[in-house]
Amino acid sequence: MKATNIVLSLLWFLFVYAPSSFCTNVSYNHRALVIDGKRRLLISGSIHYPRSTPEMWPGLIQKSKDGGVDVIETYVFWNLHESLRGQYNFEGRGDLVKFVKTVAAAGLYVHLRIGPYVENEYGDVDGAYGLGAKPYINWAASMATSLDTGVPWVMCMQEDAPDPIINTCNGFYCDEFTPNSKAKPKIWTEGYNGWFLYFGGAVAYRPVEDLAFAVARFFQSGGTLQNYYMYHGGTNFGRSAGGPFVASSYDYDAPIDEYGIIRQPKWGHLRDVHKAIKLCEGALVATDPKIISLGPGLEAAVYKAGAKCAAFLANVNSISNAKVHFRGQSYDLPAWSVSILPDCKNVVLNTAKINSASMISSFVTESLKPEVASLEDPSPGWSWISEPIGISKAASFAKLGLLEQINTTADRSDYLWYSLSLDIKDDGGAQTVLHIESLGHAFHAFINGKLAGSGTGNKENYKLNVDLPVTLVAGKNIIDLLSLTVGLQNFGAFFDTWGAGITGPVILRGLKNGSTLNLSSQKWTYQVGLKGEDLDLPSGNSGQWNSQPTLPKNQPLTWYKINFVVPSGNHPIAIDLMGMGKGEAWVNGQSIGRYWPTYFSPIDGCTNSCDYRGSYDSSKCLKNCGKPSQTLYHVPRSWLQPNNNTLVLFEESGGDPTQISFAIKKIESLCSHVSESHPPPVDLWNSDTEPGRKIGPEMSLECPYPNQVISSVKFASFGTPQGTCGNFSHGQCSSNEALSIVQKVACIGSSSCSIQVSINTFGNPCRGVTKSLAVEAACT
Repeated sequence: MKATNIVLSLLWFLFVYAPSSFCTNVSYNHRALVIDGKRRLLISGSIHYPRSTPEMWPGLIQKSKDGGVDVIETYVFWNLHESLRGQYNFEGRGDLVKFVKTVAAAGLYVHLRIGPYVENEYGDVDGAYGLGAKPYINWAASMATSLDTGVPWVMCMQEDAPDPIINTCNGFYCDEFTPNSKAKPKIWTEGYNGWFLYFGGAVAYRPVEDLAFAVARFFQSGGTLQNYYMYHGGTNFGRSAGGPFVASSYDYDAPIDEYGIIRQPKWGHLRDVHKAIKLCEGALVATDPKIISLGPGLEAAVYKAGAKCAAFLANVNSISNAKVHFRGQSYDLPAWSVSILPDCKNVVLNTAKINSASMISSFVTESLKPEVASLEDPSPGWSWISEPIGISKAASFAKLGLLEQINTTADRSDYLWYSLSLDIKDDGGAQTVLHIESLGHAFHAFINGKLAGSGTGNKENYKLNVDLPVTLVAGKNIIDLLSLTVGLQNFGAFFDTWGAGITGPVILRGLKNGSTLNLSSQKWTYQVGLKGEDLDLPSGNSGQWNSQPTLPKNQPLTWYKINFVVPSGNHPIAIDLMGMGKGEAWVNGQSIGRYWPTYFSPIDGCTNSCDYRGSYDSSKCLKNCGKPSQTLYHVPRSWLQPNNNTLVLFEESGGDPTQISFAIKKIESLCSHVSESHPPPVDLWNSDTEPGRKIGPEMSLECPYPNQVISSVKFASFGTPQGTCGNFSHGQCSSNEALSIVQKVACIGSSSCSIQVSINTFGNPCRGVTKSLAVEAACT
């Protein structure tokens, strides 16, 4: 992937950490990774430890294991561990050792993306470095292998990775990828199950039928290890989001959502895909596939090794369903799907047919309640401090000309003040314009202490070229420009030289005598960061906070603070920052990220539904068009205390904090839609092969939280129901008994239930038609 927020790695290594031993031996051949002498097909999922909390790690890892994941993949976040040269941080969310040990305790492996500091998809940009690229690749490979770690190393997207380094694939699909040596296994290091969210962008999502198709095709074509980017995306806490313009949410439409909740049906359907592939593992690791054409866009891949046989039947047509004949039997293949046959005979799973239940989740609004006054804070409600406009710190300095921002701030802050005192003989005229050019990413311009205007880039074009009408006075005028970054550039050739900030020109045009004044080379005064940052206002414990009854609203450069009551229960919590402009928020001194609810996504580009058939890209399936890109900001429960909780905001452009509320994430409904043509559940595979016994499709419902039971069945229809979860409706054919049967088959009052999808259960409301069962239930 590209626009991530951390140091990206050219080299990764497969660090196998076993809970009972440090002596696991890992090697490879062209068909598998070999762990302690055993060939393995591996399912991997990315979980980035700083994008969640240590308290969340065990649950996230266990849910990954339950979903069929063997390996947890993570970057090493050097920007967190060594933000200043020689000063290291491996505590809290940065406790890499604890994270690895937590993975090990669950019995899983770790794939560690350790570094060094370079673009991780170097093969995309190495041509720009000319003759220096290849020696660097060779040096990195030699350095890595010289460490004698005892495990393989990989380079993703690097076609010329030298032996024994394994070159790997990143992308939405990697079935056509081939390693650069016949001795190397086929590895997919980043399989994107969504895309990142940008401020100013819509929310991307990927249908699970397409993702399952991509995974099955990869293993069908000889794949050995596949990694989901991301399996849990999490949150870009603090200023860690990169891009630029990547939002604080890093949900990525992952199988486990930003808040740590399983996303259904994605998690469940992929779990079934993993189980189906593992049923084929013995045959897949033993030999290469034999590819058989079954017609245009139709093929079979057969793995036959002695008595072991597994097959994949694929329909890569994006429109037409097909009936194929294979080994004397006929099989129905929906468009853009793969059927998996662990015995080369019986279908255990088709990627387009979902047995897993789906869920509807929603955020329930709860008002932000101020805590009752205490001796420590005798003034309940909102208090505030105004951030000074312009230069206010003793550490300011003056330089001729306009400075590039990143090299000036060393990323210690998003903010850099540019200040200039200017004497004008007259008032400058009514048509005076301040022309500002910036490398990005945004700025606010103040003339004599008043906001004159702002400029904002976007993810396509960071640079700014803005003309602001300004009013000057005769005599001394102060021009204060607050330049800001929204995450740093971290991909592309020579990205470290692209820069940010107001590098000019800065020109006054339309002065009263018609003249133009170029201010770029004058002596500017600079201040890195905000005074409030130096005073540690984000902690809420310092500073002289104002608490008068009249709260300033919609004022730029304002710090706000409130002590609040924590919502009851243990459901995940977000803060809804609608009403605010742009800035950063802290809860009990922990930054929940940059916020920008006034930056809306484009009106166009979204659809009511997304057809999973056909190639996916990051713009194919979008939602939330014409709305703020992000309004909800995750607050981990572990950051909250029984009392004395403090929310601090730095509001940059102007907002109304009294509109802020909590949002509690809850599951509204549990749904499933299974047809008579679905294969039986993967877990019943062995039973299905027993002589004389035929197992049919089955619907299963299970409440998402412990101690919950199914309290009601909102909808049930057997026949030709239509719609999706939350919007089911009866079709032309429907059994009159479906609702009562579902309610009585041990569903109501149970935490889970299973129902045979069959005319033997519901009768036959319409002959000659393939029928299905659709159910929506609620758990309490």
